Amino acid sequence: MSTFDKREAGFENKFARDEELRFKATARRNKLLGQWAAEKMGFVGTAVDTYAKELVAADLEEAGDEDVVRKLVADFAAKKTEVSEHQIRRTMDELMATAVAQIEAK
Repeated sequence: MSTFDKREAGFENKFARDEELRFKATARRNKLLGQWAAEKMGFVGTAVDTYAKELVAADLEEAGDEDVVRKLVADFAAKKTEVSEHQIRRTMDELMATAVAQIEAK
């Protein structure tokens, strides 16, 4: 194996690790976001975890975060909970940092 081939394999491995971290961090962020949203809407007990799982599943509908934002905006409106889209996106960013830190700490 030439030096070029080794470098290429190294970059491919790093890319794969980075993508795996991004996937895990996004799923963890969505779980944390679901717990945050559920508590804002007044859910308690197992309803919090159930809602968090629903939000994680909602993210699989399309690429990006728009499906999650749409669900949260609609759910907050249905529960008459005043939370702006800006606040949702800001919380998503904050919780992504938390999720990455939790995953890297393992």
